[in-house]
Amino acid sequence: MQNLEALQKLLGYKFKNIELLKTALTHSSYANERDNSFKSYERLEFLGDSVLGMIIAESLFHGNTQMSEGELTRLRASLVCEKSLSGHAKKLKLGEQVLLGKGEAHLKGFERPSILCDVFESVLAAIFIDGGMNEAKSFIYRVFGSDLKIKTPKNFKDYKTMLQEVIQRNPEEKVEYILISEDGPDHQKHFVVEVRLNSNVIGSGGGKSKKLAEQEAAHKALELMGL
Repeated sequence: MQNLEALQKLLGYKFKNIELLKTALTHSSYANERDNSFKSYERLEFLGDSVLGMIIAESLFHGNTQMSEGELTRLRASLVCEKSLSGHAKKLKLGEQVLLGKGEAHLKGFERPSILCDVFESVLAAIFIDGGMNEAKSFIYRVFGSDLKIKTPKNFKDYKTMLQEVIQRNPEEKVEYILISEDGPDHQKHFVVEVRLNSNVIGSGGGKSKKLAEQEAAHKALELMGL
């Protein structure tokens, strides 16, 4: 059997039921070559996929308060994609521990991104079942590290709300935000927005999202007003 003691140290989690970890590392090709006492990780992988999605979504939701639903969705997708998960699996050396059938081993399935991704999710599910949600979260936080850190500065100020409060003092005034440009590839967009008061430009700003550009535009408008 694999060196499960060393693996648990890499995972940062000690299993109470080691059979869960063994199952999480058993590919269907290996289980099919053995008797019925061996189960593959497929059911665990199914559960792990959902647990991972929930943990990542919750972390991004609370840690990136100024991101829109679309921005959060794209960021979550980049974190849970096959490339990302297989990379984390390699760092944890899961490929070295997974049990493969003879044919799959001959084809170097232990290096295949799809298998590494599945094993990562199955191991997460095993931790979730063995230790509960808090242990599963701790594992994900350790693995993903800075990728889940808060993206919004702690000293963030809601300039749009501040500007709106100023404008509302005069009910006849109307403020609106106009998207001027959107450049760059999908993973590195840059937006430019103008804020207009009764159709007159009073500020413009740029940022990696439309909302951040609007905040910068409102900031410039407040500076123009001496606020």
